[in-house]
Amino acid sequence: MRMQDAVSHAGFGTTINYYGPVIHGNVDRTQLAWGNNTVSQARSHTEQVAPGFELIAEAVADTVEKLAAVGLSEDDLREARMAAADVLVEAAQTEPDRGKVRRAVNALKGFLAPVALGAVAGSTAGAQDRARAAIEQLSVPF
Repeated sequence: MRMQDAVSHAGFGTTINYYGPVIHGNVDRTQLAWGNNTVSQARSHTEQVAPGFELIAEAVADTVEKLAAVGLSEDDLREARMAAADVLVEAAQTEPDRGKVRRAVNALKGFLAPVALGAVAGSTAGAQDRARAAIEQLSVPF
């Protein structure tokens, strides 16, 4: 999305004035607020988790909420969230692929392990405890 006051099209001498948002591309499930002083938007989307995957999905969702407090680098935090999203997306399938879920859970644990072991410079005892608790919670059978 971009705001444009004027666009001159080469060779045509035409000026098009846009006095609002210009959106290029797919806008499915997009929320837009424009010209407001304050905005409050919410979107709720619920997926049904496949039977047998409820505990791991709950453990992953809980871990995601606490990831920022563990002290991961920005890159590791982003990748850990992507692994968590992979678990949640797969667990919502009619027949989840246990291998995909297992690999994504193990990747998530892999990001937490150095913190849990105190191998990350500057990790606090609280962060180590949170990482250990998350790893334990992610070890639930599914």
